[in-house]
This record gives sequence, structure tokens and C-alpha cells, in this order.
Amino acid sequence: MALLNIGGNNDDAFYRYKMPKMITKIEGRGNGIKTNVVNMVDIAKSLARPASYTTKYFGCELGAQSKFDEKTGIALVNGSHDTAKLAGLLGNFIKKFVQCYGCGNPETEIIITKTQMIILKCAACGFLSDVDMRDKLTTFILKNPPEQKKGSKDKKAMRRAEKERLKEGEAADEELKKLKVKKKGSATSKDVPPPKGSSTRKKTNVSDEDRSSPAGSQADENEADDDDDDVQWQTDTSSQAALQRIQEQLSAVTAEMVMLSTNEENPKPAKKVGGSTKNGTPEGEEKFEVKRGENGNGSAFSNPHKELVVDIKGNLKKGSTASQLQSFLGSLSGTPQEVMSALFEALFEGIEKGFAKEVTKKKNYLAAAAAASQEEGSQMLLLRAIEEFCGKSSPEAVKEVALVLKVLYDADLLGEEFIVKWYQEDLGGANKNSLIWKNIKPFIEWLQSAESESEEEE
Repeated sequence: MALLNIGGNNDDAFYRYKMPKMITKIEGRGNGIKTNVVNMVDIAKSLARPASYTTKYFGCELGAQSKFDEKTGIALVNGSHDTAKLAGLLGNFIKKFVQCYGCGNPETEIIITKTQMIILKCAACGFLSDVDMRDKLTTFILKNPPEQKKGSKDKKAMRRAEKERLKEGEAADEELKKLKVKKKGSATSKDVPPPKGSSTRKKTNVSDEDRSSPAGSQADENEADDDDDDVQWQTDTSSQAALQRIQEQLSAVTAEMVMLSTNEENPKPAKKVGGSTKNGTPEGEEKFEVKRGENGNGSAFSNPHKELVVDIKGNLKKGSTASQLQSFLGSLSGTPQEVMSALFEALFEGIEKGFAKEVTKKKNYLAAAAAASQEEGSQMLLLRAIEEFCGKSSPEAVKEVALVLKVLYDADLLGEEFIVKWYQEDLGGANKNSLIWKNIKPFIEWLQSAESESEEEE
């Protein structure tokens, strides 16, 4: 039996979603002539839609009566109709009621909302497509809703039981904590008498110097105070000491981005005023005053990431091709991860809606960057860059991260193994409730289910 790609993707010979070629047969004569779609059941099964939907759609579009017999599986449409014409109508049905409006994947599920609206939920990217309710077939679908997948009710019951079990476990843990607190409170140090022969006083080793007269110790303290008045506070001018002071005073994120200039030669000492330094720190402590954007000499701090982004933007403005960009990226100073992250930010900085479309347009540049890295882990570099970019982007852009992964996956820039590995590793140390992981989860589940299906077919 000849197979066709679902959705008209006839150029791709390895497209995994296929359906049988339509076969029709003209039956009857005169006013009783009818067109029988012989393999309608097989076509509907490959589309994961009831055969009554496709048969009814043909009748609505052709303005003819149509009927599908559930027992025999025969689909009839009144009148004589060419196979090519019916195949074209089937293509329209696939675009409206099968394919995802976001990624074009035909692996969708029909959902009817409480407000009697029809939605297509994509199993690949999680996108929810709103079906045009003006179509005549929507009335038939609302009256004849699709059957729910087997096991959905069982899964819901299992989830509820799991939640109840977790609640019971938390309650038991709280009771154990209360019992432990009560036991600790009952057995305090006051209730337990000290052992015989023990003394409450702590023994100390007193040297001959400590037994000296208190007058002498007071005189020593006065001399020390006089010496402190002549002290000049001076900071360590080495680059390592300056970097350490910045990391202690700034936040962790800022400390990584700020680099001190090592051109300081004679920094001004911190003057001591009235028992404290001029910058207000207590006596005996130092504080390195840092102004945003410049150090004590007025020289600007260097930000390697921003410099890389500016350099790449300048190269892209010149109209560089992918091959020219590849050679340019290879000449940049920085680790392969820094270069990849800077390129991703230079290409898509400030984008909100249409993130996936922009990635589709500029995927050749990402391919050039992967080739320029000359490493086996170039796919992981790209995934890390996407993760870092989503951490800085707007929620509108992060919502399309699954579509972005689908685009790069279809373009063979990202492999299934690397995507799943990146998701599992990062999810172990990151916030599971963050927006990026919530949006990626349906795509990961789709990849894993597709892999299991291919293994079963083999």
C-alpha cells in the first residue's frame, strides 16, 4: 500500500507521520450514484480521528449527503467525485483539525472546553490551537465528541491517590517532630544533676605573665591606643586582593561580571577618622568602595560577555554570511560556551513574540557557530546558551522555547539524546517549577514516546 506524508510534506522521505493513499470507487447510476472511500478507516486511524469526522467533512464541503457505517466501516458520499478532489479536501481537513497551529506536527488531540470550544493540544510542543468555530464540522464534533484515551481516568485516580499519600506522610512527619521536641524539653540540663566531684568552674591555665599587676596591663593598653593614632590604613593593590574584596561586597552575579583593572599603581589610602575609617567601616576593618562602571582611577571595568556581544553584532551588521561568521567566531577570544551564548544573545536580544520564527530564519548562523566550536559537545553548548538566554528573556519568549527546540531538532542541530540529557541534568539542580522547564516538559515527553514507538516498530 502506497503511503503519503501527512500534511503535504512530500519532500521528506524520512517523515515519520504517514497515511495510506486514498482509494475511491464509484457505485450506482443516475440519481443514486455515490462515491465510496474504500480505505477511509485506515486513513482516519493514521490521523487519530474518527472516520465519521472525515466523511462528514466531505459532505459539508461538497454540499452532498454523506454517511459512515460504524459496523461495516463503509464511507459514502452522494455524487460522483474525483479522487484528487477528495484528497485535496482531506488536506484541508488535516490543516484545520489535525495539524498543530504552532509547530505543524499532526500528533494532536481534540479537546472540548466547558464553553463548548474546540482546541487541539499538541503532544510535541504543548501548544493549544483554537479551531475556527465557524466551520460546519464543528457542530458535528460537539454533538459527537471523540472518545477519551484509555487509561486517562486511571491516571487521574493514581495521581489523586499519590497526593493523598504525600499529605498523610507530611502529617506523620509533623507528629514525629512534635514528639521529638517534647522529649527534648522534658530532658533539660536542669533536671540532670552534675556528676560527683565535678566543678561548675572552668579550669584555665594561668601563666606568669597573666599574674602580673593590673596596672602594668593598663599601661600596655594605653600604649597600644597611642600607637593606633599613628597608623595609616592602606589597601592591598594586587589584582587578586582587589578581586577578593569585590566578591565579598557584591552579589554573586555581579561579582562574576565585574573585573578590576590591574592598572592601579598608587591607590589612595583609606583615612582613619574618629575610631573608624573614612568610608564608615569599623576600626580595624577595610572597605573597598566600588562605583558602578569605573574603578578608583576612573577606568571602566571590562565585561567580556558584553564585549563579545557587541563584536558579533558589529560583524552581523556588515552582512556576513554563515561561512564568514564561522571564521570570525573562531578568531574571538573566549571559551566556546561564552562565544555561543554571546552569539545567541546578539541574534535574539530583546525578542518577545515570534522567537521560534526568528530562530528558523537564523538557524544557519547557529549551525556555523556549532561548526566553529570544533567540539563534540557543540550541541550542549547550544542548549546551555538557550537556557542562559531564557533566564534573561521575557515570559513571552520563554513560552516558545519548546518550538525553538523543535525547529533546531528538525534542522539536525540538536539530537534527541543531547536534549533529554540536558533536561535531566539541569532539572536535577534547578527549580522544577520555573517557566522554561514547564514549557519544555511536553516536548521531552514527546521525544521519549517517539523513541519508544520506534523501538517497538523495530
